[in-house]
Amino acid sequence: MRLTLPSIRRDLLPSTGVCLLARIFTGIIFLWTGGVRLVEIGAFIKILSSCSLLPDALILPVAIGLPVAQLVAGVGLVFDLRGSVKVSCCVLLMSLAVLAYGILPNVNPDCSFFPAEPMFPQKSLPLALLRDVGLLAVMLYLLMGERGRRQTWRWQ
Repeated sequence: MRLTLPSIRRDLLPSTGVCLLARIFTGIIFLWTGGVRLVEIGAFIKILSSCSLLPDALILPVAIGLPVAQLVAGVGLVFDLRGSVKVSCCVLLMSLAVLAYGILPNVNPDCSFFPAEPMFPQKSLPLALLRDVGLLAVMLYLLMGERGRRQTWRWQ
């Protein structure tokens, strides 16, 4: 007897082709952002120190660790390695938290997931937050597809 997901659940699963395109697209974004941050590590350290969210002792480890995590997640997304979607979601959630913190009055964190915009005017932070929420929605779509694939494989 062959077990399958209930029909309602199967209809909600993302298609394999869409997941492949979304994984490659977001993987390239993660590779780009991590690569730019590593190449311009001095500027990224300056941005992190201006955020005032980290103690001085953690700025250098985060300045190196975050871009490395983005590169690892990007490679994992492109090659569909296990856990890469979860790592990507965690990195995006950290970015969203920083951007949400920056929207508060009298706060000026020049931090974003995207390194090409290190010096935001405060007015553009809601737009950056919306963009990162959209990217997180793509990641959650991938996570749903990943779980559905595992359940389907396990039950066949």
